[in-house]
Amino acid sequence: MSSSFQPASFDDVAIATIRTLAADVVGKANSGHPGAPMGMAPAAHVLFSRFVNANPKNSKWFNRDRFVLSNGHACALLYIMLHLQGYKLSMDDLKAFRQLDSRTPGHPEAGHTDGIEVTTGPLGQGFANGVGLAIAEAHLAAVYNRDGFDLINNFTYVFTGDGCLMEGVASEAASLAGHLQLGKLIVVYDDNSISIDGDTAVAFTEDVPKRFEAYGWQVLHVGNGDSDVKSIHDAIAAGKAETSKPTIICMKTIIGFGSKQQGTHGVHGSPLKADDIEALKTKFGFNPSEKFVVPKETYDAYNEIAKKGADTEAKWNSLLKSYGDKYPKEHAELSRRIAGELPENWESTLPVYKTSDAAKASRALSETVLTSISAVLPELIGGSADLTGSNLTKVKGSVDFQPPSTKLGDYSGTYIRYGVREHAMGAIANGLHAYGGIIPFVGTFLNFVSYAAGAVRLSALSSHQVIWVATHDSIGLGEDGPTHQPIETGAHLRAIPNLAFWRPADGNETSASYFWAITTKTTPSVLSLSRQNLPNLEGSTLEKAVKGGYVLHEVEGEDLTIVSSGSEVAIAVEAAGILKEKGLKVRVVSLPCWLAFDRQDKEYQLSVLRSGAPILSLEALATMGWHKYSHEQFGLEGWGASGPYVKVYEKFGLTSSNIANIGQKVVDFYKKKGGEVISPLLKAF
Repeated sequence: MSSSFQPASFDDVAIATIRTLAADVVGKANSGHPGAPMGMAPAAHVLFSRFVNANPKNSKWFNRDRFVLSNGHACALLYIMLHLQGYKLSMDDLKAFRQLDSRTPGHPEAGHTDGIEVTTGPLGQGFANGVGLAIAEAHLAAVYNRDGFDLINNFTYVFTGDGCLMEGVASEAASLAGHLQLGKLIVVYDDNSISIDGDTAVAFTEDVPKRFEAYGWQVLHVGNGDSDVKSIHDAIAAGKAETSKPTIICMKTIIGFGSKQQGTHGVHGSPLKADDIEALKTKFGFNPSEKFVVPKETYDAYNEIAKKGADTEAKWNSLLKSYGDKYPKEHAELSRRIAGELPENWESTLPVYKTSDAAKASRALSETVLTSISAVLPELIGGSADLTGSNLTKVKGSVDFQPPSTKLGDYSGTYIRYGVREHAMGAIANGLHAYGGIIPFVGTFLNFVSYAAGAVRLSALSSHQVIWVATHDSIGLGEDGPTHQPIETGAHLRAIPNLAFWRPADGNETSASYFWAITTKTTPSVLSLSRQNLPNLEGSTLEKAVKGGYVLHEVEGEDLTIVSSGSEVAIAVEAAGILKEKGLKVRVVSLPCWLAFDRQDKEYQLSVLRSGAPILSLEALATMGWHKYSHEQFGLEGWGASGPYVKVYEKFGLTSSNIANIGQKVVDFYKKKGGEVISPLLKAF
């Protein structure tokens, strides 16, 4: 596409079409945000008609340009653009905006609506996703492109607003993007000075351009985003021309342009009144009595744009075929990664342990797994939030993902230095996965996964296969004390739908957690890993542990079952041995992942947590949630404490002798109580 602006006869009517459709879409739903779509209509039209390379008939074409609507409340704009371009979104879908089970929900949802790259709405997340998408492009281009074969070269475009730029996650991501010199990332900032509370002057008076200049971005300005389509075009073209910096285009717009309430917060999140919509249509030359109108001229123009997109993909497919002829090995690997397939027999590299193997912290066991599998899984791209030496996430010999000019690494590197930016790290990882061909893993302390909760939630909602290496996972981290010791974090993460929280007890369970996380393609995983050493347990195997829960130590006619996870399983085994000496029969169940266990059939679940004897849960975290799997619960009722971890465990009764005493009390209570003890898994529904 030409870098110089060429006006088209359809420009004005297309922009008016977008604005009037936005008013109709939100008006019919009687819910939504018409202001930003109306204000950003010219920018959207210029971007999609002049710059974006995509094929609406194949929304997953790999080298397409990526578009992210970070200010996701403006989704009516995105739905309209997808409809005009010919994605699988009909006029009836636009009319069903924000209605139950429609393809046009209240915020964009990836996987739900054709053409949506990432789920947005919580402000700032999409901005950070865009950084992840740009990192993915830069990395895959560095790995697979060859002279004459510029296979991976797409741009990432992000629309963002004042709300996104107020959120800390966007600031974290912008800072990293500037350091990484992501020249194919272009952000259009809708600077309309309005948020829900009114004029942004009440809370947001910083100099945004200077902030982004300090981050190392190219900062461009469009003074009139309401009608100066040439300036919008030229700014985007200048963004594409700058290859060593990301670009932000600060574009002044009037929110709700054309409405009687334009420029006010009244048009931000409320439908226009009927007379306002009629006046708007009259102003733009549309029939005020007609609704959901798209002139033939607009459809024809976008049909031609779609045809160009299809031609662009066809040329790329031809290039890919020629690439395969010259570079068959690279072609096969890239094709496999694009398809989301794993290398044959990769799992044979997972470590297997015997009880005679040395006790190690599960964070160290995790490092061993990463070292073993990275050589056969090039799609595994990892990093840490400035805790590399604690998380043990960097494989020896791996290259850092860095701009070549820094001499710190290059874009083919597979290790990302996120800095102290947990929230952006999680959201960027979502973007990495959304791009395709990459399985991202990220590292921090388990306690600080809470800092990234917004991104983790969107991982689960969007089915992003992101792996969190979350070390220092309990009061067992010791001396750092309550500020760093996660108590409630496990309960929070276990409560998130479609999120696997793994707390492995030894080496085989650690390998199992990685196997599950890598083979389960639509579920993110948090691997909760210890700082202290854990013995390898008799009875643990990858095959058993991958089911999420299994009987580690079996006896018949038991008096008690102790169910536990992670570092406390070994304590449960010791407690069972003490109780055996007292004449009690005690089973021990390891339950490293509730989600994986819940996905097993009921017959298997009941064979693990069966009726007949009381079940006691044990974990060095809050007990919330364990009621589902046990009759009695032992864990933390408050915050932890600072000190050597052995002393901290003793302080809170997490010792084999105390658990044996607790177990004895449970047995005595239920024998005195009498009656049949039914598995807690047996429910009416």
